[in-house]
Order: sequence, then structure tokens, then C-alpha cells
Amino acid sequence: MRIDDRSARSKVINSVVDAELCAGCGLCAGISSGAIAMRLVDPGYARPTVMGPVAPAIEARIAAACPGAVVAPWTQTHSLHPYWGPYRRVMTGHATDPEFRFAGSSGGLLSALALHALESGEVDAVAHVHADPDRPTQNMLSLSRSRAEILAGAGSRYGATSPLSTIDALLARDEQLLFIGKPCDVSALRLLGQNDPRVARRIPLMFAFFCGGMPSLKGTDRVISAMGLDPADVIRFRYRGNGWPGEARAETRNGKVGTMSYHDSWGGHLSKEVQFRCKICPDAVGGVADIACADAWYGGESGYPMFDEADGRSLLLTRSGVGDRLLDNAVTAGVCAVTDCPIGEVDLMQPGQVRRKRVVFARAAATRVTGQPLPRMRGLLVGRAAWNAGIGETARNFAGTVRRIILGRR
Repeated sequence: MRIDDRSARSKVINSVVDAELCAGCGLCAGISSGAIAMRLVDPGYARPTVMGPVAPAIEARIAAACPGAVVAPWTQTHSLHPYWGPYRRVMTGHATDPEFRFAGSSGGLLSALALHALESGEVDAVAHVHADPDRPTQNMLSLSRSRAEILAGAGSRYGATSPLSTIDALLARDEQLLFIGKPCDVSALRLLGQNDPRVARRIPLMFAFFCGGMPSLKGTDRVISAMGLDPADVIRFRYRGNGWPGEARAETRNGKVGTMSYHDSWGGHLSKEVQFRCKICPDAVGGVADIACADAWYGGESGYPMFDEADGRSLLLTRSGVGDRLLDNAVTAGVCAVTDCPIGEVDLMQPGQVRRKRVVFARAAATRVTGQPLPRMRGLLVGRAAWNAGIGETARNFAGTVRRIILGRR
């Protein structure tokens, strides 16, 4: 029986969803023993629906780990940066396997390292997101146990994704997993692990990628429509990859194919559909993952990244001893080629993330001023990052956020 009245909803979910703070990760559904399910809501975001009573113990676990309520703090292992989080090593590189380098969204490093972890016996399977074969613009979590399966899941998926919606079932399995997800997914998993020892036992490795925010499926439909195709007719869809940065590509059941550059698909459509929670994200760089990867963009004369097609190049940060050891073993095995990178160079490769982190404080302050709740953001250097923002930039983001909240256009 589906329960829709507000009195049946969990207090945490009520607060998070109503304030548009839900990241759509699915953690609440995954640990609720069936009391909560994830559903797509207009304009195409994954949101929890309460199906029955939520036990107080489950409510407490959700409150302690939901990324709409709290974000895992960074822990200084070696070095700590206000934009890039804790890190041991910073490198650029690529997979040495040309198929992985080509298929990945950048240089294929995450996929190559995942395959190495699998083939070396570090893990029994890789839990990561694939395209849903029945709904090609949507996503599903899969367990990959072979090179072919990992390769099939390579490349970015910029649509609603709830990889933790089955987390309790995954933790109940008698095997070890490598989890690859968004920074908010990894944050939720780390915090869940503080109260559930199965997380450390069953998921010894966590990878994340730098995230530009989660767009709605409406944004994907806009991309497909701009290609001259009907979204309802699409049987295969790829956001990017198969080149760097690679094109968005859609194929319909009658054989029509449409493509669009990354600059146009992300910059012209998808980035305009990002949910509010992502606009105030204090950790879009996977600061609590063992390894985090991103595009190691080359900058043009303007300082803005160039999106001309090139051989893929990944940025990689190790954040734990486990991540360091895996990378060392993979390099020794010839799985990837990497080069040390000064931390200051990351600002040039990822200027969008620099701007995002600098204005989180202003946007969060605007949210508070308007009487809206916020996720707890302690230990994420939000204030330090804000010192690097100009007065004009801070004022514009504060005023803009207040205006959008008042007008209901977050």
C-alpha cells in the first residue's frame, strides 16, 4: 500500500524533500526494509516515497547518513585543500588499454583501476552504474565481474541515479565490492559505515568522480529533441565517452542517430537542469573516497577548458592508504600510466569546481536567511574556500539564491 499523506512520511525525509535537499542517492530506501521506495518525480529526479511506517531505528540511521541532512567531513591524512579536499598524491594519466581510454569519459583511469582491483582479487565485483537497458536514458546499479561488464559501464551517466537503493542487500552478500559513485553517494556510504560495520567489511574500496551536479531527465529529453529525435523512440543513449570528451549520442528504434558535442549537451542543456542540492554541495570532489577522478582538461588562452576532441586524460587524487596501494600495484602491472601533478594545476583543469566551492558559503547563507534547512557541512572548509571569492561574486550568489528560493525557482 502506498502512503502519500505527510503524517506517514519520515521526519527526515519530510524535511529533506520539502527543502529540495534530496540528492536522490537512494540510501533511505536501501536501509528501510521496504518502507521507502525511490520514484521519479517531475521534472525527472529520483525521490523517496514512504510506503509504510519507518521504524525509529531506521529513521536515526537515515538522519545520520542522508546527504540531504549531513555531508561526511574531510579527514586530513596527508594534505588538505579547501577546494580539492584531503589528498596523498595528485596525478594525471590514462588507462594503457586503448579500449578503456577511449570508452571512458576522460582517460579511463577509474575503469582501468576497477578492472585491476577485480582481476588482482582485491574485490569480487564492482558496483557501478550502467544504462538501464529498458529505459536507455535512465540508470541502474550493476555488479560487474568481467572486463566486458566494466567496459560496458564506462562513461558518464548524467541522469537520475539511486545506487544505494539496494545497499542493505549488497551488504548482506558474502563478497567484497568496489563501489563507484557520485561524491554524495560515497559520503552517505561512509557515514552509514559509522553505524554499520558491514560497510568496511564488504566495501573495502570506494571510488568517486568530480561531479558537476545531477540534471533532471527533462534535460536529457531536451538534448535528444535538439538532435531532431523523439525521446520516446530512443533505444540507446550515451551522454559522453568514446572519445574525450566524446559526444552525446542517441539511436532510435528505426535506426536514426543523433549526436551533440559535450559543450552543447552539458553547457547548453543539462547544466541548466541541475537540482538545488547540487548547487550548494560542499563536496563535489569525492573527498571521502579512496580515489577520486576527474577530467584533466587542457586550458585555452582564456583559461577556460578546451573541449576539442583529444586522447583522454584523467586527473586522479588518492585519498587513503588503500587507494595509494591500489594505484601503485596498477602502475606496476602496467594498467595505467600516470604523472605527478602539482595541486595548483588542478585549479586550471577544473575551474568550474573552483567557482562552485567558492560560492557554497554565500548560497548556504542565503538558504539559512530564508528560513530553509541545510545539510550539516562541518569539516569541509566551506569558509576557507569562500575567502577566495570576490565581494561581487559572493553578493551575486547570495542575492540570486535568495531570489530563487522566494520565487520557488531553485
